[in-house]
This record gives sequence, structure tokens and C-alpha cells, in this order.
Amino acid sequence: MHPPPPAAAMDFSQNSLFGYMEDLQELTIIERPVRRSLKTPEEIERLTVDEDLSDIERAVYLLSAGQDIQGASVIANLPFLMRQNPTETLRRILPKVREVLHVAGVEMQLTAAVSFLTILQEESVSIHTYAHSFLQVILLHLEHRDAGVSNAWLETLLSVIEVLPKETLRHEILNPLVSKAQLSQTVQSRLVSCKILGKLTNKFDALAIKREILPLVKSLCQDVEYEVRSCMCRQLENIAQGIGTELTKSVVLPELIELSRDEGSSVRLAAFETLVNLLDIFDTDDRSQTILPLVKSFCEKSFKADESILISLSFHLGKLCHGLYGIFTPDQHLRFLEFYKKLCTLGLQQENGHNENQIPPQILEQEKKYISVRKNCAYNFPVSKLLNSGVYLIHKELITLLQDESLEVLDALIDHLPEILELMSTGGESSVQENKLSSLPDLIPALTAAEQRAAASLKWRTHEKLLQKYACLPHVISSDQIYYRFLQRMFTIMMTNNVLPVQKAASRTLCIFLRYNRKQEQRHEVIQKLIEQLGQGKSYWNRLRFLDTCEFIIEIFSKSFFCKYFFLPAIELTHDPVANVRMKLCYLLPKVKSTLKIPADKHLLQQLEMCVRKLLCQEKDKDVLATVKRTVLELDRMEMSMDAFQKKFYEKDLLDQEKEREELLLLEMEQLEKEKQQNDGRPMSDKTFEKKRRDTKTPTTLPKNIPISVPGPTSGTQSTSKEIKKSKLIRSQSFNNQAFHAKYGNLDKCAGKSSTAAYTPSVSGLTKTSVISLTDDSFRTRNATSAPSSFSSNTPLPSTSRGTGNSGDPKSSGSKDTQPRKAALKSRKSNP
Repeated sequence: MHPPPPAAAMDFSQNSLFGYMEDLQELTIIERPVRRSLKTPEEIERLTVDEDLSDIERAVYLLSAGQDIQGASVIANLPFLMRQNPTETLRRILPKVREVLHVAGVEMQLTAAVSFLTILQEESVSIHTYAHSFLQVILLHLEHRDAGVSNAWLETLLSVIEVLPKETLRHEILNPLVSKAQLSQTVQSRLVSCKILGKLTNKFDALAIKREILPLVKSLCQDVEYEVRSCMCRQLENIAQGIGTELTKSVVLPELIELSRDEGSSVRLAAFETLVNLLDIFDTDDRSQTILPLVKSFCEKSFKADESILISLSFHLGKLCHGLYGIFTPDQHLRFLEFYKKLCTLGLQQENGHNENQIPPQILEQEKKYISVRKNCAYNFPVSKLLNSGVYLIHKELITLLQDESLEVLDALIDHLPEILELMSTGGESSVQENKLSSLPDLIPALTAAEQRAAASLKWRTHEKLLQKYACLPHVISSDQIYYRFLQRMFTIMMTNNVLPVQKAASRTLCIFLRYNRKQEQRHEVIQKLIEQLGQGKSYWNRLRFLDTCEFIIEIFSKSFFCKYFFLPAIELTHDPVANVRMKLCYLLPKVKSTLKIPADKHLLQQLEMCVRKLLCQEKDKDVLATVKRTVLELDRMEMSMDAFQKKFYEKDLLDQEKEREELLLLEMEQLEKEKQQNDGRPMSDKTFEKKRRDTKTPTTLPKNIPISVPGPTSGTQSTSKEIKKSKLIRSQSFNNQAFHAKYGNLDKCAGKSSTAAYTPSVSGLTKTSVISLTDDSFRTRNATSAPSSFSSNTPLPSTSRGTGNSGDPKSSGSKDTQPRKAALKSRKSNP
């Protein structure tokens, strides 16, 4: 050990001591405000109130002799006092409140406005009593010098106007407005008058509005102050709804036209937004001859004006397109489309290559406004459906918005992403496109880049929402594109992302990708990854996500699919060393049991009961044990679904039947695609698959027993070619006895081999096997000759097909059972 250097030794020189004293003085200065905030005994004495006083007496005392903070507390508590004793509150406390408000500060005024509104909403007193006691106080403080206080009282008054009777409104509010709206009054008074007039139009009939209100409206629309003109212009929408179509055309529309040419930009903007909101009121002639020229002029001048006008214009673009649809000439249509394209890229040229630390504040503020414009363009992109077959004209703009550096733009686009992508994939009304989005090659890179950009940001909600919307991709792009460009990314997110909602969103989207995957080999690879990397993963966090995935599988797939691939891996987690995993499994067990059908799945039910029994006997964690006990009670109350349709489970069984049909259809489509490739070398289009899927939809009413088998050849079809017979035979063979049987040694030790080996499937169970596993054995014949490296015989994929005895014994998965099954199939086919 070396001694510390001399500089590190304590210095007791005079200069050093003076430095220490300065530091202590700074600490003293820091503490002074804290000491000053403490109350002296005299101040505490003044703030003390006799505890024996009632609530009413205490409130009166505090309003009379208390400090401001105590008075504000009484006013905030006024709704409670009104509920407790309204008569005494109105008689003794409200007069004191009026006196205090004359000299009250901003905080007390805001508190009073909120309390008065609360009393109105709670209906503590009748409307007549409220108007008599509170209305004059509200009207008195409408023109407070502080704008925030004035607006607070105005909001309270506007709520009061909704419930006041017509005569009270006329005498107490409308008649005084005649003088309040004059030019001799303050700007604040005229602004308040504008908002009150907008509210009053819904309370009077059209004749009274025309005679008493419209003259004031016209006067305020021509006010010398642009703030008043703008405020009155924004109230014209409410006024138009109150006076009807005819008066709107004759009175409101001319005022809007004049205001749209006003010298003030805020007035022109208010006129434009009001016109857009009133488009539904005007007929086709008014739109084409009056409004369309105004909109055209507004758009042409917008780039030369303030950016706030561009923000408003881009925001109302959707309403504008719908309101003027069918009126545009081809030339106007093209110009408006070019205008939209220009807004989609506004500011992108300036942003590229800039460092935010070197950008001047005014430029940075301008770029924020440009981002708002592009965000509004993304929000209004679904309006592209109005282009019909011309939707391809804005493909490039979609890519640009997806690649925008601002996540605000991406977030606005995400909400309607599924309908946008489906619109792009179909080309509007065009049915020419066979390959999905073949004319838009940049889409997939743009989608993957958007997801990575969202993942790299701190806005996990945007990332979660984007992953949820990616569930639409099977309807937009091909199965192979999803498999190679998106599916592995979902795995990575599930295993590496730190945000639970994002992981769950990725898990559910992955399950949907798996649901619509067109290749059996790829499906089995995904299933194997889910089981090995999640269900049997080293991290307990991954095993928890596996249980989430199992829940999504139960929701999205058929019961037979879950039982075949995920039932045993799920219940095997009853042996998990982490208590949280076992507890989560306990919560999932009722859903797991709901996938079973009796008697076909009796062996799986025995496995489930054995695992639950072992948990009850051996569980040491008290929380898990308590959860197990509650789960057992719930499991006992559950009614098991049978193979045959039952009335109580009819809807659920019907939905599950449809899921099974579609899963079998995927296998059949894969086989048909192979046959087509062998014949002419061309792959089956996605549209052919969709047509086949629609043609095999389950009807709305079904008999109790519907076989899901592919009918065999009858005596009337002897001329069918050998190739077709062979393909149908392959599609009808069972997949249960191939090399993908489970080898669950630990589970056999838990449940005992005898529990499954002793089970002999009944006739209904055998029939179920021959029905559910149709077309599956086509994969076995392929794997027998050319199995992929990831699915070799020493890495089997678990399979728990219904009705197969000895599911836990690998010896029973050999080829000895193949010939009897084929014989049984042939015997059934020969006897239609």
C-alpha cells in the first residue's frame, strides 16, 4: 500500500478554512427558505379553529375571518356542504362566498367556478333554485381581467345554459347580450358574447334565432377585431345546425364566403374549417359552384401562408375529399392528388442530414409543424379508397410515410394499416393482380424498417400497436414472404424484448402467421421452435411466454391442433422449478381442459388429472398451492365437450369445426399446389386458395354429426386417373403415426406408462382419428425419403393426436400401424 499523495491530505491552512466557511454559508442560504416556511406560534393560533363548531359554522367563520387558503378550502368543499345541508348552505355560506369572490385571487376564482359546475352536475338543488342563487354570481365574473378565470366561468355558464328554461335564458342571458356585443364593450366581452350566442341557438326555434340572434351574429362577424371575427366564425357551425338548411344558405354561407377572404389568416382558417364541417348541409350546386372554388384558392395559397394553415388543411383533408367526391373534374382531381403528395413529403428535404443541436430554434419549430402535416396525411391515408383502381398512384407516398423518421407519423398510419394494405393489395376495384402487392416491391422493406425503428425507440405502445396490426399480413403478402421476413423477427422480439405487452403482441401475431402458413414443413419448424426455445427454454421468462402463446393457440386454432402439438408440452410445465411458471400454468389449466373432447381425448384428460394431482400432493409454494386448489374447483365445475354436437356448446363447436376445416384446407391446398407444379410448373395463386376457402365454409345450420373426411371414389368414378386416386389417397391417410411422435420421458414418469397404454380407443375415438387427421399423412411419405435437417428422426416433434393409444410410448409410433389403418380406410370407402 502506498501513502496518499500530499495533495490528498487534509489542508488546515487559512485559505482552506475560508473555503470551508463559504461552503457552510451556501448551505445556510439553501436552508433559509425552509425555515421561513415554518409557521410561528401566532400564525398557528390564527389558523386554529374550534373543533366543536359544526361544518356550516366553521365554513362561515373561515370565510369571515380566515386566511385565503382557508377560504379556498371552504369553496372547494361547497358541493359537499350542499349535499349535506343545502338550505343552510344557501342561506348562510353563499352570501359570504359572494363577498369573498369580489376580492378573491385567481386560485379562489378557479376553485369557485369548478365548485359551481359540480353543484349543477350533481343536481343538489332544483334548476330554479340554482338559477336564482348561482346564475348572477357566474354572470358577474364572466369578464374577469384574467383570461383563465374568465374562461372557467364561461365553461360553467355554457353548461348551465343546457339546462335552464327558455324564459330564464331570454331574460337573464340573451337580453343583456344585446349591449354586451356592441363595439363599445371590451374585446373580452365581445368574445364571450360570441360563444354564448353559439350555445343559445340550440335552445330557441328558428324564428326566434332569425329575429333576435342572427342580427348579433352578423354584427360580430363584421367586428373590427380579427379575434372577434374568428371566434364568431367558429360558432357559425352551431348556428347553422340550429337554423336549418334554408337559413344557412341565405345567411350563414354569405358570411362564410366573406370571412374566407378576410385579411386575417386566423379568420380565413376558421372560415375554411367551418365550411368543411358544414359540407353535408349544402347541396351539389353549392359545393361545385361556391365551396369548391374557395377550397381550390385556399389550397393554392396555403404554401405561401403560415404553416398552421397547412396543418389544418392536412387534418381536414379526409372530410374534404368525402364531401367533394364526385364533383372534381379529372383535371381538378389530378391537381388535388398532387397537392396531397406534396403534403406527404413536406419538410423531408430540409430534415435530411441535419443535426438537431445545430438547427436554429425557429427552423426546429418549423420542422415540428411539417411533421404535424405529414402525421395528418398519414391519418387521412385511408381516404385513398376513393381512388378505386387508381390507388397505385399513391403507392410511393405510402412507402414514404412508412419510412418517415418521426414516430408520430408512423403512429398515425398504424391505426388504419390493415385496410390500407388490403386496399393496396387488391388495387381498389381492380381484380387483375394475381400476386399480392407485386407492383409494390418496396413495401416489405418499409414494413420491416418501420418495426425496427419503433423497437429502437422508447415508445413501446407504438411498437405494440404495430405488431398487432401486422396480423393482417397473411391477407396481404404471401406465406413465404411472411416466413422469411417477419416470422423470425417475432421470435426474436418474444425472446429478447423487455416490454411484456410488446412480447405478447409479437406472440399473438406469430400465432396468426402460423395459422395461415401454407407449407407444412415451415409450420412444423415453427412449432418445434416454440416448444424447444420457449417451452423448454432455460429462462423462466421464456417459459412464461410459452404459456401466453399456448393461450393464443387455444384462441386462434382448433382444439385438435392444440391437443396434437401443445397439450403435453404445456402440462409438462407442472414440473417447472420456478413457482411463477407453475402458477401461470394453473391459471391456464381450465382453458387447456376446454380443448379436450370425450371420449377421444380421454388419455389426455388422464394426463391432465395426474399432473394436477401431483401438484396438489407435492407443491411446496403456498401461493401456487392456493392457486392449484382454486383451479381444481374450477376444473371440477367444467362440463366436458363431447365428440358429437351438443346444444350448450353448439356455437363453440361450430366455430371449432370451421377452424378444423380451414386447417385441413391448408394441407389440401399444399397438396394441390404440388400437383399443379408437377403438371405445369406454376404455383397456385393466393386468390385460388381464398376461393377454395370460401367455398368450403361451414354453413350456418349443421346436423349434429358432420364428417370432415374427403369422400373416396365411388363405383361411378372408375374412369378417374390413377394420379388423382393416388393424390386423394395420400390426402386421406393419417398423420398420427409418422416420425413426429413425442418422447416425454419425464411426463411418463409422472403419469405412469400404464395410464396411457391401458387406454383403448372406442369406436367414436377411432372415427375421430380418421376424420381429424385427414391429409396429414402426406407429410410422412415425403419425410420418409427427404426429411429436412431440422426435422430428423432424432428430434421428433410432439404429437398427441386424438384417439391414438399409447401416445407416450415411442414404440407405438412405428410403421406397423400403417397397414391396418389403410385397410380400414379402404373398407369404409368401398361401402359408401
